[in-house]
Amino acid sequence: MPLELVATAPRTPVLRPYEEPPLGPREVRLRTEFASPKHGTELVGYRNDPAANRPYDPRWGAAFPRSTEEGLKGFPRRLGNMAVGTVVEVGPEVTRFRPGDRVYGHFPIRETQTSDEAAADPLPAGMTPEAAVCLDPAVMAFAMRDAGPRLGDTVAVFGLGAIGLMCLQLAKLGGAATVVGVDLLENRRALAAAYGADVVLDPRESGDAGLAIRRLTGAGESVTEWAPGPRLLGGYREDPTQVGERGVDLAVETSGSTRALHDAIRATRFGGTVCLISYYGGEAAGLFLGDEFHVNRLNLISCRAQSLPMRDHPAWTLGRYAAICEEWLRTAALRTDGLISPVVPFAEAVEAYREIDEHPERSIKLGVAF
Repeated sequence: MPLELVATAPRTPVLRPYEEPPLGPREVRLRTEFASPKHGTELVGYRNDPAANRPYDPRWGAAFPRSTEEGLKGFPRRLGNMAVGTVVEVGPEVTRFRPGDRVYGHFPIRETQTSDEAAADPLPAGMTPEAAVCLDPAVMAFAMRDAGPRLGDTVAVFGLGAIGLMCLQLAKLGGAATVVGVDLLENRRALAAAYGADVVLDPRESGDAGLAIRRLTGAGESVTEWAPGPRLLGGYREDPTQVGERGVDLAVETSGSTRALHDAIRATRFGGTVCLISYYGGEAAGLFLGDEFHVNRLNLISCRAQSLPMRDHPAWTLGRYAAICEEWLRTAALRTDGLISPVVPFAEAVEAYREIDEHPERSIKLGVAF
């Protein structure tokens, strides 16, 4: 019998045998070649974190907490986010594929996949399996376009996991003049530099990442040369010398740390924008919404690719996001070299999965080869 990677309980990964179901008329069966999990969101459910126990009800447009015990009813749960495979069998009404075709999609880490043909896409010629499993983080990062990045902007990306590294590259592709990457982990900062970051920072070494970024972008320089002197407007005094001109135009927060969100706010210029791609599952420790956020009149925007319809629907759709990202991954305009590491054989997937939870410094995005 084939095997699949599942969590039988929180933080308990195992390889479990399963039976393949009969194919439906429009279903295909794949033999998996390569797969990868999602290190952020997926681990929330794997750990049964409190954030996993606040399911969103679209009828109410709100989340409703459930107990940790209720969350345990979600186990065992399959693990994995995307996979590449070869079609080995097709149902009688399948029109998109035939045996031998290579495809990819949102599939778990298991030896075979059985799904509707619409759930898979052809693997484009020249696209590597490593690039294909990065489509999910690329699309999640592409949502930053809702924050309105502009040519010549200075951008800071907080959190340099797979999504953050995609955000950094997208900022460069979009014409950012300067991109700063911020992360606690050295391996992520090194890859960010290789991907084109102009500056990388360890927030622990800088002591105050927000202020460090303001220094890098010229804060503290005199602003009186370009601004008129103080004047009265309806009884209020305007004094441009009191407005810090510098800081980044756009800060993108992908780490899920509220302390990093505070640093992002502190790093952003007067009237600038902070883009929140992360899901914040806990209390907002270390986040202060007085100080810079209040005085500098910042714009905070939640950017999520899967909250449909898009803000600028119908011109933009999730399919359009995916098509653009697929092409950029295929042509290496969005780089993935060095991102998938380590790559382990399927037989070692249990220990490797446990490692990404317990030792995040050892892997940015795990790859599993079959």
